[in-house]
Amino acid sequence: MEPHGNTIVELGVNIDHVATLREARKGAAPDVIAAAKICELAGAHQITVHLRQDRRHIQDRDVELLSQVLTTRLNLEMAAVDEIIAIAHRIKPDSVCLVPENRAEITTEGGLDVAGQKSRLAEVVQSFHEAGVKVSMFIDPEPRQVEASAEVRADYVELHTGAYANVDGGGLMHELNRLVQSAARAINSGLIFNAGHGLTVHNLPPIASIAGLNEVNIGHSIVARAVFIGLENAVREILHVLHAARV
Repeated sequence: MEPHGNTIVELGVNIDHVATLREARKGAAPDVIAAAKICELAGAHQITVHLRQDRRHIQDRDVELLSQVLTTRLNLEMAAVDEIIAIAHRIKPDSVCLVPENRAEITTEGGLDVAGQKSRLAEVVQSFHEAGVKVSMFIDPEPRQVEASAEVRADYVELHTGAYANVDGGGLMHELNRLVQSAARAINSGLIFNAGHGLTVHNLPPIASIAGLNEVNIGHSIVARAVFIGLENAVREILHVLHAARV
């Protein structure tokens, strides 16, 4: 997939927190598969799920069913550990996004240290490429991590926008500039540039305007907004922001 240039940035909807609500009662509702289909019908280009080692929300069966019923792409967020790698090789999602994982964290707290484990990650990337699966690295907007991602031959980098999303007013431009500079470095290194974490209707426009941005992955804010306006409308609200940023 080539970067989109001036066309609309694509949207991956992370539906983990639909499963979080389901797992609160260990029942069947809300239905994760139905949620994914609603997102598809609303115009999402991709469905993202994170199969965590502790299975706190998404379960193995969710990933299996999604791989069978989606007409859009399936993106599997995952730690680069043998158990989850084996599952991904069996299911063969369209892409995997390698993320750091700490069992005690509430959500992903930072980017993957690609530079610190290049040998291991290069092997993981090669194995997925041999299986026909594209690979993204979820990284902080740091030059050494972008360069390491290119060196291990990842297809994409997903720049962690959490620091930008959570910064106080005074540091906003600094964090945005870090993302802009890392995006340019990624593109110059032959990587496709995605972004995600903590993005909302309100803070998305400056990110959506970064040159070369291919895709954003948004989950929590869409699911939270859906409580008030419905999932379909929450997805379309984000798509409207993405479209407006490139018109």
